[in-house]
Amino acid sequence: MHTSGNPTSPARAVIERLLQVTNDHDLDALVACFAPDYVNQTPVHALRGFTGQEQVARNWSQIFAAVPDLVAEVSGMAEVPASADHAAMIWSEWQMSGNRGDGTAHLMRGVIIFTVSADQIPAARFFLHPVEATTAPVAAPVAPPPPARPCPPSPRPPPHPAALP
Repeated sequence: MHTSGNPTSPARAVIERLLQVTNDHDLDALVACFAPDYVNQTPVHALRGFTGQEQVARNWSQIFAAVPDLVAEVSGMAEVPASADHAAMIWSEWQMSGNRGDGTAHLMRGVIIFTVSADQIPAARFFLHPVEATTAPVAAPVAPPPPARPCPPSPRPPPHPAALP
């Protein structure tokens, strides 16, 4: 893991502990990293957000069962230190890989922004998504639309009887 700044800050230590217990597949220790009233936000998929350690336990129990060889990596972290107005925030880039029970590859990458307070995580914003196995060239999503086809001329309605001489 590559980090910048003070690698021994209390907030960084919480995220490093989360990484370790994730790789150990230690569900109880993983859940203990989160505050009882933990708030998960997933801005790109707003309905996937949730509150509470119980949901953390349910989610990770399913993940560990579905991807038994899951390995998590953090390629970088940046810290916004705590102040009188807010708790510390850790911006982190994650990769989670492994193989599902059916043998298909599991690969997710993205950013998670953690709020860290008192050795626990009270909130996080998830921007972690599956990596596409195949993709179109970079220009494809921004290519201009195909030219519009002209509409065929509309047939003229017959004249209204009152308009006839």
